[in-house]
Amino acid sequence: MEIGLRLRLLVPVLLLGCFGLMGCDAPDAAGPASDEAAADARVFQTEHHAFRVDTVVDGLQHPWGLAFLPNGDMLVTERGSGGDDGRPGQLRIIRDGELLPDPVPGLPEIRVGGQGGLLDVALHPDFDQNRLVYLSYAKPNDDDSEGTTAVIRARFENDEMVDAEEIFEANAWRQGRGHHGSRLAFDPNGYLFVTIGDRQASPSGDLEDHPAQDLTNHIGTTVRLHDDGSVPSDNPFVDDDEALPEIWSYGHRNQQGMAVHPETGELWQNEHGPQGGDELNLVERGANYGWPVIGFGVNYGAGAPIHEAVSREGMEQPVVNWTPSIAPSGLMIYSGDLFPAWRGSVFSGGMSGRHRVLSRASVDGTTLLNEEYILPGEYRIRDVREGPDGHIYLVTDHRGGDLTPIVRMVPVG
Repeated sequence: MEIGLRLRLLVPVLLLGCFGLMGCDAPDAAGPASDEAAADARVFQTEHHAFRVDTVVDGLQHPWGLAFLPNGDMLVTERGSGGDDGRPGQLRIIRDGELLPDPVPGLPEIRVGGQGGLLDVALHPDFDQNRLVYLSYAKPNDDDSEGTTAVIRARFENDEMVDAEEIFEANAWRQGRGHHGSRLAFDPNGYLFVTIGDRQASPSGDLEDHPAQDLTNHIGTTVRLHDDGSVPSDNPFVDDDEALPEIWSYGHRNQQGMAVHPETGELWQNEHGPQGGDELNLVERGANYGWPVIGFGVNYGAGAPIHEAVSREGMEQPVVNWTPSIAPSGLMIYSGDLFPAWRGSVFSGGMSGRHRVLSRASVDGTTLLNEEYILPGEYRIRDVREGPDGHIYLVTDHRGGDLTPIVRMVPVG
């Protein structure tokens, strides 16, 4: 396919790449992202629109995913964190502009630590009729020595999760607590897509033997399911005895943003590279996205090479390559009326301590037309959502666990 590749070389990779064992989910450079009151008072000018930032609600610890209920409430996940002042993984309700004090009961046991915990949240397309809510999370084994990515669904009734059932457990068990992936998205036909990261499997040795290139496990894959967790008969590998039938795409590292295009139905994802090489991808049926055989990043620290090459026949190229890393998380394709010049733009949150931004990419198929960085340095953005009111909502996080807000972008003028 035609490729539009954007290589963002802001400064040499070795100086400004993402560092640390936790991947490009990098620490903040200097404390909280910004003062909310000051942000509320300012007007930010972009290429097409001016806007201000309003605080929706404050007081969240490691918020991860956001969903809007038809009655105006919002559900937000808190990943959870260790330590004396940490919280478990919790599902919270925002009602009438207030964060309710009590978490939603009815969740399974969650393996909290590192990048693991309670992760994404999504509503069934027919939520009005069936009240089904889907949650992804880090699931522990019996003695908590290992974990994997799993998905439950339950009915949301009277502010509780009722009759929760596990519909998917990834064959991605590892001792480590990183790279769970875990984004959820439904397409127009009602299929559920789930991302599973590479679980920090080492990119060394024979790269083609890496678990993300092995179809007998779910590591580094996107899976496609019916809403009850069963396998669609037209998945690309259902007739392959040497592949798991749930797999839709593979060769991913850690996809923390996913969205279905509201007009075309295309599936888009962003994923963390190592030190450099973050990606925005148009994800297609049965495709291999190359990790760790190809890519644009290098090893942490000294920057030793990882990949065999930057491209190879049979492996897909990114539409956008972020080098240095922005540490992308959250993905949204805008379709509202409040920011008309942004309709169809792909928005990715950025969490890097050095490059905290909201990326807006204008694309035509797999061709990148242009990209701009919005709110540089203001927020560590974990998730990006379009609200039913057409505003753009940003779920902000702080690496050290300080309480953070959800904010929204409001047009000015």
